[in-house]
Amino acid sequence: MFDRLLIANRGEIACRVMKTAKQMGIKTIAVFSDADRQALHVQMADESVNIGPPPANQSYIDIEKVISAVEETKANAVHPGYGFLSENARFAKALSDIGVTFIGPPERAIKSMGDKITSKKIAQDAGVNTVPGYMGIINDDKEAVRISKEIGYPVMIKASAGGGGKGMRIAWNDTEVKEGYESSKNEAASSFGDDRIFIEKFVTQPRHIEIQVLADTQGNCIYLGERECSIQRRNQKVVEEAPSSFLDEKTRRDMGEQACKLAKAVGYHSAGTVEFIVDKDKNFYFLEMNTRLQVEHPVTELITGVDLVEQMISIAAGKPLSLSQKDII
Repeated sequence: MFDRLLIANRGEIACRVMKTAKQMGIKTIAVFSDADRQALHVQMADESVNIGPPPANQSYIDIEKVISAVEETKANAVHPGYGFLSENARFAKALSDIGVTFIGPPERAIKSMGDKITSKKIAQDAGVNTVPGYMGIINDDKEAVRISKEIGYPVMIKASAGGGGKGMRIAWNDTEVKEGYESSKNEAASSFGDDRIFIEKFVTQPRHIEIQVLADTQGNCIYLGERECSIQRRNQKVVEEAPSSFLDEKTRRDMGEQACKLAKAVGYHSAGTVEFIVDKDKNFYFLEMNTRLQVEHPVTELITGVDLVEQMISIAAGKPLSLSQKDII
């Protein structure tokens, strides 16, 4: 087990990770920018290191500065929290290169699940339900129109590297596809530095439901029920409900099993979330996998009694899951 854990984050999630780490007898190390010198996560930590000025790109997401703090404090593990460097494969590799454990999934899983086109191809190959669509690179608006007609309207135009609702447009006809293709491409380029676009069928009357999974390095994987996040504003979640009042036991089990199937297919270990879109007839389709602890993780902890951060730390230390599927209510 680790004895010195650096939390590469700030605020609520840094405090959350520290709380569990302290219960496990692990010393905690905070990093902070000049603006956060008196922040609660700094006060809670056993040690702290200043990593630069307030802008995040000069402190919290500057990999070299965070790595320098890791080396300075002799931390033997790093928890990234959520946001910032939590889904940065280069950061995970940088830690591995200096012999420090990244408390999260392997670099390959972060890379492949972070790309929506690649992740859907992996899901298809693993036998996971995916929304009908075109996963190749689309070169211009004329090709986008042709593909949309083949899929059948309405369609959803999406950025491959997207997230947070950016780079997404719904199109109901050829004109809207042309406009949506250009605007999605431009928004994706400015938001993610990656303008690749794909198109899939738009599911009407959809529900957005995500499955929490835990997987260890021995190949075991379990699902901890679902969180329904169908109430959204501008494609951003507003309310999370668990369990979903919409799902029946069979659909819940099928979704959980497919989520674990995907995790195994990509060699995943740690906590992760597989997101699905579900239609009015309870047909469900893979959307994406979040390769990190999510903001909403306490919802799952409340209904299962499982400390997800503790599980992440234990898994990263090489321990097998202490829970089986039958232990989860």
